[in-house]
Amino acid sequence: MEQQGELAAAVTLDEHGIAPVRPEDRTSTPWRQFWIWAGANIAPINWILGALGIILGLSLVETLVVLVIGNVVGCAFFGLFCVMGHRTGVNQMVLSRAAFGRRGAYLPAVAQLLMTMGWLGVNTWVVLDLVLGIFKHMGYDHPGTGTKYAVGIGIMAVQVVIAIVGFYLIQAFEKYTVPVAGLIVIVMSILAWTKVNVVWTHSTAHGADKLTAVTQLLTAIGVGWGITWLTWSSDYTRFIKPSVPDRKVFWTTWSAILIPTVWLGFLGASIASGGVQNDPADFVTAAFGGFSIPILFLVMHGPVATNILNLYSATLAALSIDIKAARWKVSVVVSIVGTGALIWFIQDSNWANKFDEWLASVVLWISAWAGVMCVDYLVFRRGKIDIPALYASPSESIYGDVNWAAVIGMLAGVVAGWAWGYGLVGFLQGPIAKATHNVDLSWLTGFGVAAILYYVLRPFLAKEAQGAAVTTP
Repeated sequence: MEQQGELAAAVTLDEHGIAPVRPEDRTSTPWRQFWIWAGANIAPINWILGALGIILGLSLVETLVVLVIGNVVGCAFFGLFCVMGHRTGVNQMVLSRAAFGRRGAYLPAVAQLLMTMGWLGVNTWVVLDLVLGIFKHMGYDHPGTGTKYAVGIGIMAVQVVIAIVGFYLIQAFEKYTVPVAGLIVIVMSILAWTKVNVVWTHSTAHGADKLTAVTQLLTAIGVGWGITWLTWSSDYTRFIKPSVPDRKVFWTTWSAILIPTVWLGFLGASIASGGVQNDPADFVTAAFGGFSIPILFLVMHGPVATNILNLYSATLAALSIDIKAARWKVSVVVSIVGTGALIWFIQDSNWANKFDEWLASVVLWISAWAGVMCVDYLVFRRGKIDIPALYASPSESIYGDVNWAAVIGMLAGVVAGWAWGYGLVGFLQGPIAKATHNVDLSWLTGFGVAAILYYVLRPFLAKEAQGAAVTTP
């Protein structure tokens, strides 16, 4: 009966927008959250990024060390931000109002909206060639553009319906599909490790080249990977039962990203160490052979599991800039934009590839935003938020209209991250990175500069009411 009730709730349109989730509606559990975040990270991009370590010249052992250490740190930041949502029942972009001010928080909210809509189209487009390559391996010799459109629109339709219905259907989808995807990953790993001649210690990078490779891998799928998920975190953990301890929320969400990211990254590196470094479709079929049908499920599941989060969080970001509309209506608009982007990408793959590279680099803004948020939440507020003030009008909220300390800190962090970043696009390869042999410390400099500057400027520039009560529910 309980399972029937859960499924009935899952297919009922979720009316929650950005208001704090009522305690009686907070029915999610740590395990259900685990499936949400693990599902979003059981994706082809992780095994491709894992191969990057080998391509950059690191050995398999070195790649694994970077993957583990980097994700232990990066996922700890993610776990902390998930706790924010659990404590307050509030989504992440509304929580930004505590640091940035009532309307100052429009800055990160608009950035989140644009980024998630971009990912919505890119994540679907990026797997289409991989799907067609698997089709060809299965005997479908001439999968053309028509097939690409059919697969792409089909994947988009599934994720749009799930995200429009809302959180409870997202949770149910991940709960029932991610264990299957996880089992496929285990079988896939066994097949790969028995078919590929894994080379553990061969390294072609030495001295400064090795340091460069380590920093670039840390940014791509190490510390940087956990940080890139921060702006999504509280959107989902706000639904966890209030009675669940914070530490359980932290460790569950921490492990939910760390385990699949390290596993798939190591799998990709293992295959690449054996000399398979071709097109992603060849990468898969060369390693997995006749197991291509389950791999096809995994590949098509990946963008759906990720994009239902992109679409849902894009909607919440739009509502957080005071757009007055029902959540599902905003979801429809975001879905139309994402579908249009997908069609454009299919028509112009060269432009889409450039956009994918640009988008992957632009997420450096998240580390700068996170630096401000961490100092505000941990240092100044000691983990406590006045929730009603987040929703008060700009003239009445204790957080003020625009906190220029946060805005300046974030923008300065973005500049610092760009200066010491080595993105895939030329103009996102900063002068300090180039001057230091292409070392990429964008996540560290972006976070550090924003955090320090916010700490220094806040006492002078913040207009927050002094002595106001600071509470949690």
